[in-house]
Amino acid sequence: MARYRFLIEYDGAPYSGWQRQEDRPSVQGAIENALRKLGEEQPVVQGAGRTDAGVHALGQVAHSDLQRPWKPFRLMEAVNAHLRQDGQPVAILECEERDDEFHARFSAIQRRYVYRVLSRRAPLTVERGRAWNVKTPLDVEAMDAAAKILLGEHDFTTFRSTECQARSPVKTLDTLDVTTVKQHGVDIIEISTTARSYLHNQVRSFAGCLKAVGEGKWQAGDLRRALEARDRVACAPVAPAHGLYLVSVGY
Repeated sequence: MARYRFLIEYDGAPYSGWQRQEDRPSVQGAIENALRKLGEEQPVVQGAGRTDAGVHALGQVAHSDLQRPWKPFRLMEAVNAHLRQDGQPVAILECEERDDEFHARFSAIQRRYVYRVLSRRAPLTVERGRAWNVKTPLDVEAMDAAAKILLGEHDFTTFRSTECQARSPVKTLDTLDVTTVKQHGVDIIEISTTARSYLHNQVRSFAGCLKAVGEGKWQAGDLRRALEARDRVACAPVAPAHGLYLVSVGY
């Protein structure tokens, strides 16, 4: 058997998340189904991050051990052909053969997520399902300043889903920045963060709290108190999934 590494892009809207489920569509399931059509009997695709339902990816990384030897380019083309035929909004951007020591999840040392917010009164059209439409103006400078409170190692229980299966709520946040970028003539607020790993709903919880800061409903001190509370009820409403993107995975 040979191990292949995939760089993957997908629209998370139609899926229950990355992870395979028996009765619901998943990104993992879509790729494994494509591999089965290539003659693999029981393919397993291991992803670097288990994105939630509705979350998108620009740079998800996964690997799979395949029985049949492939030239990476041919494998990428073949998988993409079946994904396209099946109407799956998933694409393999890169494919390469790796040794058995590489593991998409456990070898990763950093994951980068970006949460996109479009602040305007009008409903979204082109960006519908691709960003969170917040109808009130947001103070980006206040959001960015408050975000720095969350940097470093903390108990992030407040920002952790009650369904999170992580053994510990303690994580180390390397970066958390709030900036405005112009795309196609539109100003989009991006909440960008990097860490080795995250808790379930952690980034979306950050986005919801920082939005409250941007609206003036919270001050930086409120965010600090929420962190120190170590209590899920202290979190602001969680931001919707469709604004979140897994951008890259570092090794």
